[in-house]
Amino acid sequence: MLVPVLLFIVGLLFLIKGGDWFVDGASGLARRFHLPELLIGATVVSIGTTLPEVMVSTMSALSGHGEIAYGNAIGSVICNAALIAAITIAVRPGKVDPKTLRTPVAFFFAAAAIYCFAAYVMGRFTRVLGLMMLAMFVAYMVVNVKQMKNAPAEEPAEETEEMPLSKTLLLLVVGAALIAVGANLLVDNGTLIAQALGVPESVIALTFVALGTSLPELVTAVTSLVKGHSDLSLGNVVGANVFNLVLVSGVSVTLAPFTIPQSNTLFGINSSLVMDLPVMLAVMLILTLPALLKGKLNRAQGILLLAVYAAFCVVQFAL
Repeated sequence: MLVPVLLFIVGLLFLIKGGDWFVDGASGLARRFHLPELLIGATVVSIGTTLPEVMVSTMSALSGHGEIAYGNAIGSVICNAALIAAITIAVRPGKVDPKTLRTPVAFFFAAAAIYCFAAYVMGRFTRVLGLMMLAMFVAYMVVNVKQMKNAPAEEPAEETEEMPLSKTLLLLVVGAALIAVGANLLVDNGTLIAQALGVPESVIALTFVALGTSLPELVTAVTSLVKGHSDLSLGNVVGANVFNLVLVSGVSVTLAPFTIPQSNTLFGINSSLVMDLPVMLAVMLILTLPALLKGKLNRAQGILLLAVYAAFCVVQFAL
């Protein structure tokens, strides 16, 4: 039991450091070819922080563990909204620009509608739905790029020393390798731990794996909080949640379609349908509605989200 736990932790560390190096390498490469910094942040960095979820879910689906792929996507959304963003809001609430949130929020709930259709109507994720989600990912990126082109130009930042091309490529390759190895360790040993504890794989995915793969977003949120940019943290979390549904799930479902996990029941119904999906939608509504309607976040909102996350975790392990 000790060895799987240690390897699970090593897998998490590999994912974190691998994602960090991959983002640094990708950003350095983008700057070398004079791509806009705003484009780098909205595409390369956002995708980079979601790479752990992509790798974990894809490897899980391909290895026949659809429960982890499914639970990781939903669990990461809940973790991002009800823990990571909630901490930021509870510590430093403030104003946000509703315009910056409209596009990611609209795409998130459109993707969530596909998720709910798959879960409540079909009972499984098919390759067609996976391709639809990947098409939404492409559309989301296109809309973002168009919005950035129309955005007012920012003041030029101070010149930074350009990273050597050899170092940039090394960071990209090593970062990607660490992510792949880390994801493999996480899935294999997460499965062993779940079996040893008698805990369903879907529960492990909804809690530990989801939290571990959301650590890059947590680092971004804390950094934004320290610098006083709570709106930046919120935008990153909502954007990452869009990627969790359209990119993470899209890739894993397209490669290896799977049925909705039915490991636990609540009130005689699949707990995923009664609790997991409704909680995912609820925390995103609690997080985004005040920002969209009033243009501000309040501390009570953050505390409520944290309470929901704590209750969600308690119920998961009590089932």
